[in-house]
Amino acid sequence: MEHAPVGVVIATRNRSAGLAVTLRHLLDLPEHPEIVVADNASTDDTRARLARDFPQVRVLALPSNRGACARTHGVRALHTPYVAFSDDDSWWEPGALAEAVRLLERHPRLGLLAARTLVGPEDEPDPLDKVLADSPLGRATDLPGTQVLGFLACAAVTRRTAYLDAGGFHPLLFFGGEETLLAYDLAARGWGVTHCPEVVAHHHPASGPRTGRGALVRRNELLTAWLRRPLPHALARTRALAADARHDPDARRALREALHRLPRALRARHPLPPYVERAVRELDQDRGGTP
Repeated sequence: MEHAPVGVVIATRNRSAGLAVTLRHLLDLPEHPEIVVADNASTDDTRARLARDFPQVRVLALPSNRGACARTHGVRALHTPYVAFSDDDSWWEPGALAEAVRLLERHPRLGLLAARTLVGPEDEPDPLDKVLADSPLGRATDLPGTQVLGFLACAAVTRRTAYLDAGGFHPLLFFGGEETLLAYDLAARGWGVTHCPEVVAHHHPASGPRTGRGALVRRNELLTAWLRRPLPHALARTRALAADARHDPDARRALREALHRLPRALRARHPLPPYVERAVRELDQDRGGTP
């Protein structure tokens, strides 16, 4: 069977049942993408189930949990010009990947497109869809859709060369809001990042709260500020999180973990070029955040 010019990378850990559902959806796609599962050192039956039930899927058995960087291992393992990301609870609508390929081929500066995401069996729009669609950055003449500086990793398709040029997901963040930094780095390298609602992904997350997720996202927001934003902004974000930490356990954890990683963030610090920083400030002001 001939594969499409787009492959799918899935990072997973200890979620074999959900992964099996995702793979069945992906294997039924008319595009017939090559699929790579980057397994973050699962201790359940993930690898045994993949070998038994999905021998046509390529598995990268990582020796330790690499977090979001597992996706980069998957991208490097593929040789398709375009790569779609799924999580072990998400998949692509039939025809979506073919549409993504058409957009990427027509727009050579497009580095990554953020799809429209439908959540759960009721296909409810993900709240992020409206945020992306209403981006104040507007349209560019050489790009499809609306320019953005954020996306959901489980609903994104990237140009392989652009992803590798930008360095992929940053290892310092591990997981939790890691997409923003990659969007910044793509834009800093001159690649376009846009929201294209004609490309559709489905996300079926487990019900109930995700313990500790809020702290991870807030930690990574602060680290992203120190990695790429001007020093006054990073200091303001640090002071704000420290104030919240006085009464908020999640903020306290986020601050503690961010300060532990701060020396590495400072060593990897590369402020955004002025034109990207201006776009980020426009987004900050639109959200009513720290300027």
